[in-house]
Amino acid sequence: MRKPQDLTPSSGVAFPESDTIVSRRAVLSGLGMMTLLGASGCSQTLDIPSLGPITPSSGMPPVDDISTGSIRPIPPISVDRNITDNSAMYASVTDNGFVIPAIPFQKVKPEFRRQIVVDPTGEAPGTIVVRLNERHLYWVQEGGEAIRYGVGIGKAGFEWSGRAVIQYTKEWPTWTPPKEMIARKPELVKWANGQPGGLENPLGARAHYIYKDDQDTGYRVHGSPEWWTIGTQASSGCVRMINQDVIDLYNRVKAAPNKVPIVVA
Repeated sequence: MRKPQDLTPSSGVAFPESDTIVSRRAVLSGLGMMTLLGASGCSQTLDIPSLGPITPSSGMPPVDDISTGSIRPIPPISVDRNITDNSAMYASVTDNGFVIPAIPFQKVKPEFRRQIVVDPTGEAPGTIVVRLNERHLYWVQEGGEAIRYGVGIGKAGFEWSGRAVIQYTKEWPTWTPPKEMIARKPELVKWANGQPGGLENPLGARAHYIYKDDQDTGYRVHGSPEWWTIGTQASSGCVRMINQDVIDLYNRVKAAPNKVPIVVA
């Protein structure tokens, strides 16, 4: 007896070509039928109907139109000329006569580098949101997006949280350590009257001053020369940023028509 794979259609019958994939079960069933016909000595012409498009019965919609009900489309992310590749964003920059060193961004975790994301905060555009547990600061934008920056936050017991506003900002601000800090670190007494702005100043290239009910909270969103502390709890309560990032945030805050609200939680 010949094996099924050795069989060829009799009388020169050619099977119609089709882009439709026929199941293995259907093929085997067809070959089995041909084998039985061959064994009976019959010469038959086997008509195989063309497999056309599948039409759903009972008025059901086409398969592709059925919604899963669980997958939401991801909105497109816009393009911002200040959100580019890391080597450009964290390159050395000269600002007001100070040469800010390049950041070895490869040593900064990707989630703490400046980037545009889908806004997770639900706050109004033009709001700063700091999520302490995430170590992220968000600048909320139109269209459901936000610019996300990595930040360093206060050590346990030194954090501040709440809703307030950015009362004002400064470039290369003077840093004056509070009396409580000087008491903990007596070596800071030399700056009791203020440390001038500069590359070694703890406030970095920019500072945003947080006020609540027209009162200074004493907390700032500021730059820092200690880029390696981003993503950690290392400050005395303020929110610190990479200098290149705080300059970017400062430019956005300065362009806002009103005092920028800030939410720290």
